[in-house]
This record gives sequence, structure tokens and C-alpha cells, in this order.
Amino acid sequence: MVDFNCDVGEGIANEHLLMPHITSCNIACGGHFGDENSIDETIQCALKNNVLIGAHPSFSDKENFGRKWIQITNENLSESIQYQMDLFMERMFLNKATLHHIKPHGALYNAIAKDENIAKIFVNSILKYSRNSFLYVPYKSEIEKVAIKNNIKIIYEAFADRNYNDDLTLVNRTYSNATITDKKKVFQHVSKIVFEGKVKTISGIQKEIKAATFCVHSDTENAVEIIKYLSKKFKK
Repeated sequence: MVDFNCDVGEGIANEHLLMPHITSCNIACGGHFGDENSIDETIQCALKNNVLIGAHPSFSDKENFGRKWIQITNENLSESIQYQMDLFMERMFLNKATLHHIKPHGALYNAIAKDENIAKIFVNSILKYSRNSFLYVPYKSEIEKVAIKNNIKIIYEAFADRNYNDDLTLVNRTYSNATITDKKKVFQHVSKIVFEGKVKTISGIQKEIKAATFCVHSDTENAVEIIKYLSKKFKK
């Protein structure tokens, strides 16, 4: 069985439709979206559906949904990540839930994949929260190397609904081919990674990649249709 995750608690209000078909989730914790109420509701939905729960910290930038790089000092970035994690862990404790993983969101995810310095800031900011949990990371990324050096357990992640560049970064969302919405093409994309350990980039190159969990973004226009299809196909 393949593990599928979704970024949730982001105001899309489709969690109740996604949760029955996924095995792990990443809950927004106040950076790009979220507050105590949305976090509580999403945690409870995950618990009801036996879905593993992860924290989804980001740049503190609700205006751009955490999907744009923002200028921020190292100290302020660290404080922001720890504030989000403290809020999230408080809500987890009150809901009697267990943290399975941490997965950064959006521009922060992309930044720590490429920038060793930001990866170090992120890892140092989450160390006290990650002792008994995993960190979702992209294959052959800076954050992968920094996490391993700090004895953080990692799980490789790939994106089911996103196209890749030749350097294994995601195609920028400003381009029309950034997102894959045809459920059958998504299935082919994921299958190639699962069974061949390769991804076909937008230039047609076959690149080595590893992944043990696959993300479908909850705000992809037909996310529910995609995740239902993937769940059904990979259960066979």
C-alpha cells in the first residue's frame, strides 16, 4: 500500500472528503493559514479517520498563502517556526493526539530543499519537537542532509499532483504545467516513481527519485477525485 498525504486545515473545507482516502496529513499551524479552531477541527477529523498527523509550518505569510519567498532574519524565522510548532503541539496535547511527522509548507519547503543555511535554521528550530517523529523531505535535498546529520528520522516525499524540473525542484506555480490534474496522468506519474524509482521531468528526462509518501494538495481543483482514484488503484 502506498502512503498518500494531503495538506489540510487550510480553509478549503474538504478534509471530511479527503481523510477517508489518505494515510497521513499535514495540518496548517498558523503561518500561511490556521488558528486554534481550524487546527482542532482538522486534528479531530484525522483522529476519526485514523490518519497520521503532521505539523505543516511555513513562512508567516497569510497574504501569499506561504507560497512566496519573504525577506526575514534568521532569528525571526526560527521564532516563527517555533511559535507555530508550540501552538500546534498545544492543540495536539489537548486533543490527545500524537505527532507523526513535520512537513514544511510552500516556499519554506522549497527554500530548505536548496539552501543549506535555511535548512540548518529550520532543523534547529524543530529539534525539540522531532525526537519521536519524522520529517518529510524531498530526495537529494539540503534538508535531507542536514536532518540526517542531526539524527532526525526522515521520510522521502514526492508530489503526486506536481510536475518536476530537471533538478528535481517543482515547476513554479506561475507556469501552466506546474500542476497535474488528470487523475490518470497523476496515477502514471506516481506509478513511475513507486515501481521504477524515476520521474519524468517536463523536458522529458528520466531522473532518479525516491519517495515513501506522496502529496496531493487539498487546493488542487479536483483533489478529492484524484485522491479517491489513487487510493483505489493502489489498493488493488
